[in-house]
Amino acid sequence: MLIEVEDKVVSLEILEKKFVCDLGACKGICCIEGDSGAPLEPHEIDLIEEDLEQIESYMRPEGIEAIREQGVFYMDWDNEPVTTLVNNKECAFVFFDEKGITKCAIEQAHREGKSKLLKPISCHLYPIREKRYPKFKALQYDKWDICRPACACGEELEVPVYRFLKEPIIRAYGLSFYEELEKIDRELKKRGLEKEESEGN
Repeated sequence: MLIEVEDKVVSLEILEKKFVCDLGACKGICCIEGDSGAPLEPHEIDLIEEDLEQIESYMRPEGIEAIREQGVFYMDWDNEPVTTLVNNKECAFVFFDEKGITKCAIEQAHREGKSKLLKPISCHLYPIREKRYPKFKALQYDKWDICRPACACGEELEVPVYRFLKEPIIRAYGLSFYEELEKIDRELKKRGLEKEESEGN
């Protein structure tokens, strides 16, 4: 089911599905698996290239080599810019911490005041995926087997996708959009309770 929120069409799964990343279980494998790199906005490419020297200080040698040979992005099958990969596998900006968990060199540089870009918004918004059409944007919940630990953690904590992604949703679409999602969620839950009560009488 889809709902309209401002100028966007939103999958109801974003309100209904539960999701909280469990890095201890998945090790951030979404930065390694997949068919292509992370989607990039044109201004994100500019920011990465502008701060590349600082970002490279957190990258692995193979990631740096891939970037220097291919650039920070390539065009995928849909002719959209995505982050460069190492050996057609992990994102070139990936590095690993002492526990083997993948981390983002762009984000690390930002957190230490060395890059203006927090991270690509497509990464920050995951598991929400945005698809653009001439007159509107569609936001969908992306189902991926490797995220089963996140779904289980979300169910346990009772945190829906949109609440887990509050910060990136506001970053991408603004506070009013997020508050509208909250309002719709409350209304849907109220209707559900009223329906249960009516069926119980």
